Amino acid sequence: MQLNGKVAVVTGGTRGVGAGITRAFAEAGAEVVTVARRPPEEPVKGVEFMPVDLRDRDAVHAFFGALPRLDVLVNNAGGTPYRRLADAEAERHARVIELNLLAPLTTSLAAYPHLKRSRGSIVMTGSVSGGRPSPGSAAYGAAKAGLENLARSMAVEWAPEVRVNTLVLGMVRTELSHLHYGGEDGIAAVSRTVPLGRLADPSDIGAAAVFLASDAAAYITGASLLVHGGGERPAFLDAATANKET
Repeated sequence: MQLNGKVAVVTGGTRGVGAGITRAFAEAGAEVVTVARRPPEEPVKGVEFMPVDLRDRDAVHAFFGALPRLDVLVNNAGGTPYRRLADAEAERHARVIELNLLAPLTTSLAAYPHLKRSRGSIVMTGSVSGGRPSPGSAAYGAAKAGLENLARSMAVEWAPEVRVNTLVLGMVRTELSHLHYGGEDGIAAVSRTVPLGRLADPSDIGAAAVFLASDAAAYITGASLLVHGGGERPAFLDAATANKET
């Protein structure tokens, strides 16, 4: 699948999952611009970086207004620290929702005129946290649930000119994995809970994003593509005393 000649913007495209998406788009032949508050530590050859605070509506609209063309928007920027609900005021949790739900809405609205002209597409970076309980990251899970629903509504409202889809991600191994899973022993233990036996690599996510943005997905919109290695083995299977292999 190739994206030759297409112009793509990847938000939060400077590290982790975003860097994997950026590299995949560049390797597929797209002209890529990444936006984030800080530049990448390891720039990708041929990729342009622009500093933009995605929570600043005026800055976002100014950025997209200055673009001559846009074919693909990847709303990847997001994330959250581990924070239990009662350990912070509502305003702290609201900031997580602002980054993970309201910022993608702002960028999508700013990009819409370009995408309508080019008959382009939007790829949202969702999470399995949006479809299950997320203790320690409840605001993040709520935002990702909202993002997936927002994408489906956008897909209907903006069809047929603009396609909108969501990548629903499971656990990904990045430079920050130790903050969520611990050291190598923790990562190895968590990997054993995934049916495919490993965490995703950012390149896995990049490949899926390229697919949704490519002509190979020309009839796919309003969809949620699960990129989670098979999900999580149901806990009751390990807790039950029946049907154990000997």
